[in-house]
Amino acid sequence: MTMIRSFLALILIAALFTGAVPARADKAPAIQAVIKRQIEAFRQGDAGAAFALASNNIREIFGTPEGFMAMVRQGYPVLLNPRRVAFMELIEDDGRTIQRALVEDAGGGLMMAVYPMQRLPDGTWRIDGCALVAVPSNPA
Repeated sequence: MTMIRSFLALILIAALFTGAVPARADKAPAIQAVIKRQIEAFRQGDAGAAFALASNNIREIFGTPEGFMAMVRQGYPVLLNPRRVAFMELIEDDGRTIQRALVEDAGGGLMMAVYPMQRLPDGTWRIDGCALVAVPSNPA
């Protein structure tokens, strides 16, 4: 029963992306490397490194690495030191490249992190936001 609930929760989350299609698989390693580097910067408390991996839009909104980190601490604490991050299929939705990942917190709770990505003219990738969606927990 627990496995069925988990499966149904993932189907519900997937329904959020009804117009989404798989992205070219060759983009995934570079995109996932950027997200991994940002999460590692969060773990290390390196605000400058984490901020540098955000898109220009995000950097303009928060202004400084310290402002950015304050926002992450307040709204995205699961990303500061996740127990585990499992990347899902990279998708294209309405012209945007989106990386989804299941993020497990220290207590075993799951969140779906949805990362819209931005490709710079030099071909590098930056994180252009993150939305967290709770994955319903299963009773023990």
